[in-house]
Amino acid sequence: MTVRLFDSLSRELIEVSPVDGETVKIYSCGPTVYRYIHIGNMRSFMLGDLIRRALRFEGRNVQWIMNITDVGHMTDEVSDTGRDKMELAEADEGLSATEIAEKYTNAFLEDSDLVGIERADLYPRATQHIDEMIDLIKILIDKGHAYEVDGTVYYDVTTFPGYGKLSGNTLAQLRAGHRQEVAVDPAKRHPEDFALWKKAGPNRALKWPSPWGDGFPGWHIECSAMSMKHLGERFDIHTGGNDNKFPHHEDEIAQSEGAVGHQVVSIWAHGGFLQMSGAKMAKSAKNVYRVTDLVEQGIDPLAFRMLCLGTRYRSEMDFSWEALEGQNRRLADLRRRVASWGDAAAELSEPARELDERFREAVADDLDMPRALVVLNETVASKLPGGEKVALLSTWDDVLALDLLREARERWEPTDEMRALVAERDEARASKDYAKSDELRDRLQGMGLEVMDTAAGTQVRPRT
Repeated sequence: MTVRLFDSLSRELIEVSPVDGETVKIYSCGPTVYRYIHIGNMRSFMLGDLIRRALRFEGRNVQWIMNITDVGHMTDEVSDTGRDKMELAEADEGLSATEIAEKYTNAFLEDSDLVGIERADLYPRATQHIDEMIDLIKILIDKGHAYEVDGTVYYDVTTFPGYGKLSGNTLAQLRAGHRQEVAVDPAKRHPEDFALWKKAGPNRALKWPSPWGDGFPGWHIECSAMSMKHLGERFDIHTGGNDNKFPHHEDEIAQSEGAVGHQVVSIWAHGGFLQMSGAKMAKSAKNVYRVTDLVEQGIDPLAFRMLCLGTRYRSEMDFSWEALEGQNRRLADLRRRVASWGDAAAELSEPARELDERFREAVADDLDMPRALVVLNETVASKLPGGEKVALLSTWDDVLALDLLREARERWEPTDEMRALVAERDEARASKDYAKSDELRDRLQGMGLEVMDTAAGTQVRPRT
């Protein structure tokens, strides 16, 4: 069956079909690495991971790129004023921009690991793609979509007739909003125009040479340049949070399509906000929690993933500690049950195959994970043999990523045959018969084991 996703641009469900006929290519807007990422952000980043898992579940090849924004994201993106968030972090922490980016990129990746987000295939950084951004801006100027004023380059939104088609923020609506503003940048031809390249001020450290003088890129041009460099001028899925629709993704569409003259992204997938008591989770609201805060409270971070799976990705989700603690207990109980059911069955009965079909249908139907969890709960409560339940849940965990076999692995003991091979391998290593040792290692690996050489000798465990 084919995964269908809701496209924010057409407002329709669209079957995911790779443009090149082979690999589904996904680009996700990643973190701006000037501070720690909170769990509200993490829910948005989980979307790209979930889409990739769902597509692999149905046998697709997938390439997933997530960018790292380490320059150009300003405190006010709508009016092109404000300060670069990376430079604010420099002032706050007394570290260089490079050190800030490294610190918070590593923290983001470690937190992502904890909530079951598999590493993307590539994490391109904005500062490593300045040349591509400059080249793209040159094309936009040559095609009449952009203009330069005293070292700053603006995109002329009136040259792109479809501007506003993603977010619904038409030029007429934007103009009405701008009429209420106290001040609009007088250098712009139109108040709605946005900056592609910004002139560096006298005290700015993050700057690069360009045909228009020293400066730095706007946030929006970064994703256009990086996505098309690594995925091509046509790719399949672009993800982000609902807050990315405007201005970020609206401006991306104008830039990318303005440069190449055709549609670039097939499906725009956006995730809903995570709220705390009805309010969006944000540092300014003082309701921010990191993944590590959950760990400090004795919560398995994958319980947060399970909590997120209980709400459709496009919907707003309300977070509470009570709900999270409930999922933490539920996840621990699930793992205990799986461990008690024994080994996975080699074949499934007709009732088990029907449950598997229902789970797969739910996943393919615009990632209806709440419905998939209902199927999981029915399976756990069913009269199916334990081995069939293990076979189903272990397969479904490729998408759920809840580590449902964790306790089963911890209870695992090698068979007598495995123990004999381990002892024989240790003897071969002791006598320096490395050819025999390698042969025995291959046999153990063929049994689905991870083979580790330790000071105490050969150790084995099931491969995860």
